[in-house]
Amino acid sequence: MIVIGIAGGSGSGKTTVVNEIKKKFLDESEDNIVVIPQDSYYKDQGHLPLEVRQTLNFDHPDSIDWDLLVRQLKELKSGRSVEEPTYSYLTCTRQNETVHVEPADIIIIEGILVFTCKELMEQMDIRVFVDADDDERVMRVIARDIKERGKDVNWVIERYSNTVKPMYLQFIEPSNRYADIIIPQGGHNTVAINVLFSGIRRLGYKEYRKER
Repeated sequence: MIVIGIAGGSGSGKTTVVNEIKKKFLDESEDNIVVIPQDSYYKDQGHLPLEVRQTLNFDHPDSIDWDLLVRQLKELKSGRSVEEPTYSYLTCTRQNETVHVEPADIIIIEGILVFTCKELMEQMDIRVFVDADDDERVMRVIARDIKERGKDVNWVIERYSNTVKPMYLQFIEPSNRYADIIIPQGGHNTVAINVLFSGIRRLGYKEYRKER
């Protein structure tokens, strides 16, 4: 089993990179792959009024239930299935439903803050940071939050200025020093994605030889 961490700012193209890697494994490998999104592990804030929940800082490391994420990753690495939590951005609460996740040959942990938790990083075999120009990230964040999270333009711009950008500069951008590979231009960088895929395959082959 290989664990890959993929970090980067909001709108940097992490999801595109993950999807490209999944596609390449589907097309060229017999290994199975599962993606664990950091966003599923936001702490439940259901005890707070909705108007308070909507002002919370979701780009700070303290917003994530790292203990649960680390524990479930260790379970998967031990060959046991887990029930991944689900989170609603509309209500800012953890949902009753869970996602059943079985162990896989390749596990990808994806999220803006996954390199800010030392215990989680220690479980990773490859660490990847996805980078993109600030203007590109802003446009993607605006489009996503309006379309997927029901926000208006003014709300998104205010949140970006007051929360997303400061947290990126304080926590996310500095975490790229922990990366083994930095992918500029996000999912559009096919060369870097091919290099990453080859590295994963080589590491997997070494692990296979070691097991034998």
